[in-house]
Formats: sequence, structure tokens, C-alpha cells
Amino acid sequence: MKKIFLILSIGFFFSVNAQETVLPTKPHKGVSYIKNATIHLGNGKVVENGTIKIVDGKIAEVGTNVSVPAGTTDVVDATGKHVYPGLILATSTLGLGEINSVRATQDSREIGDMNPNVRALVAYNTDSKVINTLRSNGILLANIIPQGSFVTGSSSVVQLDAWNWEDAAYKTDAGIHVTMPSLMARPGGRRFGGGGGSGPQQPASDPVKEGLEQMEGLKSFLREAKAYLNEASHEETNLKYEAVKGLFNKSQKLYMHGNTVKQILVALDFVKEFGLEMVLVGGSESFQVAELLKQHNVSVILSQPHSLPTGEDDDVDQPYKTAAVLQKAGVLFAISDEDGQTRGRNLSFNAGTAAAYGLTKEEALAAITLNAAKIMGVADKAGSIEVGKDANIVVSEGDILDMRTSNVTDAFIQGRKIDLTDKHKLLNDRFQQKYELKKKGF
Repeated sequence: MKKIFLILSIGFFFSVNAQETVLPTKPHKGVSYIKNATIHLGNGKVVENGTIKIVDGKIAEVGTNVSVPAGTTDVVDATGKHVYPGLILATSTLGLGEINSVRATQDSREIGDMNPNVRALVAYNTDSKVINTLRSNGILLANIIPQGSFVTGSSSVVQLDAWNWEDAAYKTDAGIHVTMPSLMARPGGRRFGGGGGSGPQQPASDPVKEGLEQMEGLKSFLREAKAYLNEASHEETNLKYEAVKGLFNKSQKLYMHGNTVKQILVALDFVKEFGLEMVLVGGSESFQVAELLKQHNVSVILSQPHSLPTGEDDDVDQPYKTAAVLQKAGVLFAISDEDGQTRGRNLSFNAGTAAAYGLTKEEALAAITLNAAKIMGVADKAGSIEVGKDANIVVSEGDILDMRTSNVTDAFIQGRKIDLTDKHKLLNDRFQQKYELKKKGF
């Protein structure tokens, strides 16, 4: 009996230790350094052979004249390596869904069309196995966005090294999200196309008219919310009106998800009438109205540059060139990665493609660091390697925008060095051992 118990205990021990047990790191205390690095500050500047001094999680000094006292042990020697600000994923359902094809793991949307009071943050799962795969690619912050059919709720920025959603919160409920109707007629006059069947024929719907009516309904809601919020007191609290309070005092931004010029023009009406700070998400045709976006101070998040163009007459590589058009027009923009397969891991490579189609490499880096921080309202503490900001830092052996050379070796969130173990690395090690690939030179 004792032998059986011993065997079971040993089996349990190995099974437990075979699982991914990456724990959040304790808060950074004291002084640490990253030295001898090529430092990309994120604001367009590069410091060769520089050193970063970190004190209690904050960047205290950065430059070529920062000395490391003799005997200091908490030092990362980044000789021959590149140092970047932690990358920021500007749009994501990270932590809201684990396996796309398994409904039980999805918690990204609520029923109904008008849900401004839904908070994505409280559903954020810090135990998601996807999180660590993003950290291994240099992504340290993410904007968690609810999904839905129209007004989907509020998004929050999280840092990717936390025990729970309260620990993860970096900027709370800073954006209200609207998934715009397509405003496009489908072939055959039906909303979903198609036809046939033996049932009774339904009158053809007009998606353009219906979409415009839906957007007018949103305007009415905002007018009512503004009137409600202007009242000194209320007999009853309206949670939906309260949820959009920040839109009117500029503590929140209105994120309009749309791609076509028609959608963009309709969205701009909200800026004109309510004076809101607006962010266009998607924006595949934003290059056609870049000057107009600049005029109304509208920011853009290019959600998926690795895609085909929206217009059938556009250049096939137009999604790669759009960032450069916005840069030239002076529009504040960020680049994201909403591919359901990569789950954000290609963020830096999307920016790298933009660097090959008109942006400089430092401009492309800013699109996934400082620009994203500005759009999400966290530029005072993240997005660049500057004195006073949180030490969100990534160390890479090569160019982080180039998938051939990018290899993140170290990462720091608020000064604490995080564990870069992830499920992909564990599986790689597992099968290298099984098939003795290292012995064979693989």
C-alpha cells in the first residue's frame, strides 16, 4: 500500500510541475540597471550604448552618461541588444475568450444592443494562457474591449502581470465602444444576401436606412444622457447614462468601430454635435479622409493591417500604406493586431510591415508604443522610455519589428522582471526532448 501511495505521489508531483505555473512578480523595490544597450525611446529618438536606471519601478535616468556603481548586482547587460518600451496592444479581447471555437470559454459580449454600462475589465481573466505568449513577443499592456452588436460597453487598459483584474487595471473604463452598422446595401436588396427557401417572401430591408436610424438613436441617447447628467440630483439612478458621463467631461473617449468612408463621415457627426474625443477603430479607408480626421482631431487605430483592402478598386497593398498616409497628414494613429489566430502576437510585425511601406522604423515603433499610450490616455506613465514613467521595458536580441531577428530575452513591467515562460515554449521543449531534436541539431 505504501509503495502504491509513493508511486501516485511521484506521478502527481511530476504532473503538477509539468503545468504552466508562471506567477506574478513581486513589486520592484530598490535600484536596478539595464546597460550597454541600443535604446529606442519610443518618441523617435535612439540612444546608442545607453544605460537605464530604475528606482522602485520608475525610470530614474536614461542616457549615455548613467554610471553603474561598482558592486551593483541587479544589472542586465544588454550588450549587442535592443531595448524598447513595452509594446501596447490597442484593441484586444485578451482574457475575455480562451478558445475561439469553445463557447464556454467566451465572455466577451453581452446580449442587447445598448450596453454602455458593461465593463470588460471585470471579466478579464488573468489566468489566460494567451497572456504569456503576448509577453514573450514584447506586449506588456493591452486595451481590453467588449464585443457586441452596437454599444458594447467600456474598455480598460491592463498590464499583463497580475493576480486578478484589480491588480491588472492600468486605466479603468476609459473608452465607450460602438460597433457601427455597415451602412451598405447587400446584393439582392436583402440584409444578409442569399435567398431561396420555401417560406414566405419577406420585404427587402434597407440596411442603409436602418443603420442611419440606429445611429440617430445613439444621438438621442447621448442627448438624454447629457440632460440627465446636467441635473443636480436624480430620484433614480440610470446606470446607462452614468456609464457615459466621462464622454462629456473628456475623461472617456468614444471608440467608433468602422472602416468605410461612409461610416467615418457618420461618426464625425458625433464630434461636431457633442464635442466628444473620438477614436476610429478599424479605419481601413481612413487614408481617403485623413485631412478631415486631422481637422476634427480624431485618432485612428488600424486594427488589422495584414488584410485585403476594403474597396475592390484599392491597391492590394493599401492596408500596408495607410499608416504612412495618416503619418503624413498628422493624424495620431496606432497599429493593432485583431487576427483571431495570432491573438495579438503579430503586433510588432504589423508595425514592421508599415515601416516597409512608408514609415520610418521609429515611427512604426511609436505606433505600437507612445501613440497607443496617447490614444488610451496612459502616455503620462507608459509608451516611452523617459524619466518618471513606469519601467515597462523590453529587451530583444534583434529588431523587434522583424520576425526573422526578433527574440525577446527580458521584459519588465513597472520595473519588475517578469517570467517569459509560456505554453508555446513549454510545448517546444516537450517535443524537442521527445524526438531528441537538439541532439540532431534542430
